Amino acid sequence: MSSRLTRRHFLAGAAAGGAGLTLSGPSAAADKPALLGGKRLRQEPFPSWPRSDRLEEKALLDVLHSGRWFRGGGQNVNRFEAAYAQLTGAKHCVATANGTSALFSSLAALGVGPGDEVIVPPYTFVATINVVLLQYALPIFVDSDRETFQIDARKVEAAITPRTAAILPVHIGGSPADLDAIAAIGRKHRLPVVEDACQAHLAEWRGRKVGTWGATGCFSFQVSKNLCSGEGGAILTDDQDLAQRCYAFHNNGRPRAIPNYHSPHPDGRATNVRLTEFQAALLMAQMTRIEEQSRVREQNAQHLSSLLREIPGTTPARMYEGCTRNAYHLYMFRYDKGAFAGLSRDKFLQALRAEGVPSSGGYSPLNKQSFIKNALSSRGFQRAFSGEELAGWHDRNQCPENDRLCEEAVWLTQNMLLGPRSDMEQIAEAVRKIHAHAADLARA
Repeated sequence: MSSRLTRRHFLAGAAAGGAGLTLSGPSAAADKPALLGGKRLRQEPFPSWPRSDRLEEKALLDVLHSGRWFRGGGQNVNRFEAAYAQLTGAKHCVATANGTSALFSSLAALGVGPGDEVIVPPYTFVATINVVLLQYALPIFVDSDRETFQIDARKVEAAITPRTAAILPVHIGGSPADLDAIAAIGRKHRLPVVEDACQAHLAEWRGRKVGTWGATGCFSFQVSKNLCSGEGGAILTDDQDLAQRCYAFHNNGRPRAIPNYHSPHPDGRATNVRLTEFQAALLMAQMTRIEEQSRVREQNAQHLSSLLREIPGTTPARMYEGCTRNAYHLYMFRYDKGAFAGLSRDKFLQALRAEGVPSSGGYSPLNKQSFIKNALSSRGFQRAFSGEELAGWHDRNQCPENDRLCEEAVWLTQNMLLGPRSDMEQIAEAVRKIHAHAADLARA
């Protein structure tokens, strides 16, 4: 299995992977690793995802029997928007078809377009970059802070130019980026901050929910997310005018509460990325569990971190001082092969999976992916930017710290944090077992 699994494919594998017996102490470390023919440490599956019961079944059937499946004729999407705004402390919420369309709608409503630049991190899901390219704007990558896996806010200001139209930080894995620093830079340069909080449901910065700090905050409800409806998304904002523009963009230019299809289209460019009544009903049911599930993830993640810190070569992702709540959509740590007898990260991941612990190496460097080169060589970008600007993009967007991070990262998914505390002890025991036999594994 490749270490370059996508987050979504990895989640599916994790949900079907192994879990099981509770082991403690050094005994398991003395056993031969499963990758070398020893006994597999875990046998039973981790908690599955998504979770549902009769609450979701009733919600879907109620919509089905109502005959009102479209938000224009139903009330579930409106109810969800009100409930999610209340949950997060935002003044306004616009539900969208997915997290990508929430980001796309936000940038469009803010007027980002051809010839602009948008500051982005290199360690994120590709959608963060795709929405910038869809506006025919240039993504400008700011290197990662390896300790936190987040965009390095200390390097953001140096990337700003007269073309910069927005700053798009990502709260990767559910841990907030440095919002104090990023918000201050946005204010100083009068640049909107669009928070990509697609992985950060209920995460907090200084006691306030992420997604409410920027001009907009964008969330995903794709099936792997901590709050999910298969697909879905939402935009949060405290700016009423911006909320109206986001709504109009996502609704083919039509504002809220239109009486008919002969309404004006004041913002011109628009699309259709509406949430359905079915998805909204699912989300309302899922929201009844999100707080409890979030607490379980937090407690288990804190325990796992305490165990991994005792193992040489495994360093849990650091949270910034302002982070008062981590959503733990991903549990991330850095792997140092030097402390594991030179055992490569890919071989470490193979050994961990062989013990029944699904794991991934996470993202590869987005700033080096061919899709960006292909986009910049397209006719639209050639018209929007000079040849000199496009030719200099590669040298301008080097991210050496992120390159290192992409070789060190190890991921566990959020469903793996929903079991008992003993599961965390067993994950750590699997790592200890590999550490004890690292030299043998490296030679195999």
